[in-house]
Amino acid sequence: MSTPETMDTIDEAEQAWHEMLECETGSLLGRVADLERQSLAQRDEIVCLRATLADALRRIAQLEAREKREDDRNERRNERMVSSPLRNGHVPLRSSQNSVPQKDLRLRQTGGLRNSTSSGSSQDVRDATSSPRRPASYVHPSQLPQRRSVHYQSTGSLHSDSPSSSSVSPVPSPSPRATPLPVARSPTARSNGPPQSSLRRAKRWSSTGDFTHSPQNQGSNSQLVGTRLSASTKSLFNLFKPPAMNNVKHGTRDMQYNEEEGTVRMYLRGRPVVLYVPTSMIESYDLHKVSTPPQSKLKLDWVYGYRGRDCRSNLHLLPTGEIVYFVAAVVVLYNMEEHNQRHYLGHTDDVKCLAIHPNKLIVATGQVCGTDRRDAMPHIRIWNSVSLSTLSVIGNGEFDGSICCLSFSKADGGSYLCAIDETSDHNISIWDWQKSDRGTKVTETKCSVDTVVCAEWHPLERNQIVSCGKGHVSFWSLDNGGMLYKRMGVFESRDKPRYVTCVAFNQNGDVLTGDSNGNIIVWARGTNTISRLVRNLHEGSIFSICVLKNGNIITGGGKDGRIQHFDASLNLTGEEAQIEDHFGGIRTLSEGRGTQLLVGTTRNCILVGDVEMGFNPAMLGHTEEVWGLAAHPTLPQFATAGHDRLLQMWDSLSHTVVWSKDIGEQAQSIAFSPDGNIIVVGCVSGKWLAIDSETRELYTHHSDGSEPIQAVQFSPDGTLLALGSRDNYIYIYQVNEDATKYSRVGRCMGHSSYITHLDWSADGQCLRSNSGDYELLYWNPGVCRQIPQSSTLRNVDWATHTCVISFETIGIWPEGADGTDVNNCTRSGDGKLLATGDDFGKVKLFSHPACQPKSLYHSYGGHSSHVTNVSFLQDDSRLVSTGGADTSVLQWIVN
Repeated sequence: MSTPETMDTIDEAEQAWHEMLECETGSLLGRVADLERQSLAQRDEIVCLRATLADALRRIAQLEAREKREDDRNERRNERMVSSPLRNGHVPLRSSQNSVPQKDLRLRQTGGLRNSTSSGSSQDVRDATSSPRRPASYVHPSQLPQRRSVHYQSTGSLHSDSPSSSSVSPVPSPSPRATPLPVARSPTARSNGPPQSSLRRAKRWSSTGDFTHSPQNQGSNSQLVGTRLSASTKSLFNLFKPPAMNNVKHGTRDMQYNEEEGTVRMYLRGRPVVLYVPTSMIESYDLHKVSTPPQSKLKLDWVYGYRGRDCRSNLHLLPTGEIVYFVAAVVVLYNMEEHNQRHYLGHTDDVKCLAIHPNKLIVATGQVCGTDRRDAMPHIRIWNSVSLSTLSVIGNGEFDGSICCLSFSKADGGSYLCAIDETSDHNISIWDWQKSDRGTKVTETKCSVDTVVCAEWHPLERNQIVSCGKGHVSFWSLDNGGMLYKRMGVFESRDKPRYVTCVAFNQNGDVLTGDSNGNIIVWARGTNTISRLVRNLHEGSIFSICVLKNGNIITGGGKDGRIQHFDASLNLTGEEAQIEDHFGGIRTLSEGRGTQLLVGTTRNCILVGDVEMGFNPAMLGHTEEVWGLAAHPTLPQFATAGHDRLLQMWDSLSHTVVWSKDIGEQAQSIAFSPDGNIIVVGCVSGKWLAIDSETRELYTHHSDGSEPIQAVQFSPDGTLLALGSRDNYIYIYQVNEDATKYSRVGRCMGHSSYITHLDWSADGQCLRSNSGDYELLYWNPGVCRQIPQSSTLRNVDWATHTCVISFETIGIWPEGADGTDVNNCTRSGDGKLLATGDDFGKVKLFSHPACQPKSLYHSYGGHSSHVTNVSFLQDDSRLVSTGGADTSVLQWIVN
């Protein structure tokens, strides 16, 4: 039988046990935090090492390719007979003893043309060799034939935005046997004229390797060397190679064109891809031509989405009647009454924070590190919300991490700007942003090793700043000498919250903080001690506190989705509102017009309303990566779907969501039936669904494998459905008349990697597909068999154009592309435009077809992540693009 002493001993032992567990738990959490910090540091090192390794491999590949080219040139050099020597691959404009008058040159040139079909005597050859070869950029004043002399703007890389220099495409030789004039011999000169017999052995490949840079004129595009094999307008540029070959590469490819076979060979990551030129273009196709950009351009029309999932204090009302917020790399100014948007597009990557100047007209926004290395550094842009002009760009090169918090000083009229970055020390810096167009840093110091979520200037104290975050609240003082001093908030014996999540100031100047325990703590003005604690106002964290103009206080719960109303003394007034669960928790609260409140939610929605009347959505968005995009075939509408399990139908004219449905599966791809009545959604799990586009009714669902369905396409007549899976197969289904029932025909097997894109022919008789290892294959969908004779399909008319590897899309691949940089493309309905989305957040507009290695384009920013999909709407008046991790949907007007 237990005695009281025994029970006391057991209680003491149990208490000691619990204390030991608590101690061990705290120690374990500390070690885990240290490991997380070390992991982040090591991840950065790994990224740096990967980049270094990639650069080293690229250099090694260049050296190996250069060595191979040298060997090939040496072999060809040994096969040639000595003829007229060339210096640096071209003839000087004046030759000492062998110069020929220009008139004679012209006459002999004509003679060479006249005798080009003769048996080829030595006299014919001498006549034909009387024409000197000119650098490609040289424009001769004479009347020599200059066929296919195309003028274009050229840069080292035609895909760059740098200023371009004018150059001229090479002028082919007028004579099929034309060779350069002999010049004075020198020890370094070599002969460059083949005998007549060697012409029959000359290959008929024309490639981008047929250009060589002139060391005397690096500004010119290239120098033409070589001769003609036939009397046609095509030139064989690589019959004769100069001693110093420097191939003009387009990315990782040495493009080659075989006129006899009508094929173009391109290379992606060293893998050859053979593409067939349409019959009508075989004679005229020239790798060295430049495709001009389209006359049409894009203008950002509407931005769907809002970033509330991980950003705070980013929703404000401006005096213009617009609400300002951001998503991706776009800052949106949305006038709800007039239902129009304006956009600030100065950022190059994700905008993470936003601050409004006390005058309510100037806005500061901070961004993360960009993908474009020229604007890669995190920085802050200060701009005028009326004119959208940039006033100052500060901190470029000063910040080591993303900008997570911004705040203008208030008591002095907004002279200073406070910024906190996301480095391990979360440095806090103060800027005098008006001193120059780049601002002047006043001071900088370490803020906290723990996460910082908020920083605000005190509205009444001139030099006071309050910051908060994981387990802390800090009170900062800026002295006259520009030094920052910190006092930590003292929680004493009260329960210390895991996170202090938000900061506000009441009309007395006291500091109000909300925390992860659902409490509000009042810190008396000028102190770092607690004067009052109001417990358990919310279940879970309080993400936002808003002090209204009348002194009353509104709080928003991030977990319970409740909005509570208090008077100035933090006494509940009894007024509250509940946000519907599907909108998410409350991330930020802001005062709107009159009694209206603006609510930003954790599921990227913006709600407008008041506590009495309730709240309605002003902006809906996706919360995870968006991959599925399809335009309605007959209406100005489009559908999107993503990993957040949401399928949404949008109206492009009213800029609203027609309907939204939780399909219960992460979506990867979508497609409309030809009549627009059915939407097929391919899911990450391998399942796919057929849904009515009006009633949202689920007609049927099937599963094909366990890998994501990457691409979905109906045949033009709607009788067949093709689904490309990540398991390397294409599944073909027979579709009934109303597209509600599907019977499997079979699966197409032949790809060695996952399917990325599908296109049907206009007659529905064949199918083409791209895969992850850069294959372009053709299929007979009726029997699910590959068509090995690809050359027979060179003239097929394709109903859609989403395959990024095809003859029509050669020019969309940027410099140094690795085959995955371009995620998607789409052709306009009239066949004149081709739009692409890439891994660098750019939407590009090309002329269709973009079949030249050098195809000029218009480039547009706005997305901050990889652009996963692009699609023209039914009348080609608009283009829609979807972002990956930025969860945004951008709508562009085609001008």
